[in-house]
Amino acid sequence: MSRPLIVCDCDEVLLHMVAPFRDWLAETQGVTFAMRSNDFAQAMRWTASGEQVAGTEIWRLLRAFFETEMHRQTAIDGAVEAMRRLAERADVVVLTNLLDDHRDSRQAQLDTHGIAARVFTNQGPKGPALQKIVAEYRPSHTFFVDDLPQHHQSARETVGVSEGAVTTLHLCGEPLLAPHIACAHAAGHADARIDSWAEALPWLLARLDEITQDQEEPA
Repeated sequence: MSRPLIVCDCDEVLLHMVAPFRDWLAETQGVTFAMRSNDFAQAMRWTASGEQVAGTEIWRLLRAFFETEMHRQTAIDGAVEAMRRLAERADVVVLTNLLDDHRDSRQAQLDTHGIAARVFTNQGPKGPALQKIVAEYRPSHTFFVDDLPQHHQSARETVGVSEGAVTTLHLCGEPLLAPHIACAHAAGHADARIDSWAEALPWLLARLDEITQDQEEPA
């Protein structure tokens, strides 16, 4: 029988991204980053003038960060142990919204942190990419963990409908972002919203127990 599959995001779920990005911007780029709403673009202003950073510059800065500064990223509290525990019960992969040419550096980065998981890169909504991963692994059940509500909606509209049930957990482990991110659970696209691995790991293990029990019960 196939194993369950856990498909997990990386930035703000396994590794802090916004906090080291903020620090790098201030130290080297002359940019002040302050999240005051759920609009990431509104958070970045040139320190000298106070003017908002243009969209094209935001993408340039993000790419530069991922090309040269990924070593600044640290693990979300409890994430490494959670991945280890979950890998004992399920196949665990990472689905991250990075350009494809950053896949190897993300893989090496996670290996350095002690997170042993195959990395898939994606751009845009994650539902279609998740669907392809599910088709490859053919799991007994799929779990999807991500920090952004739009990806949960995409997962539910693709895998949750066309490939069978998917359990979705909305988790944002970055305190700078969590208060500003709309709740996918409240919107009906996630089974739960839990922003710490101390609570999320027991929740996922309990759901794995339920899946295993259901599969073992006679028809």
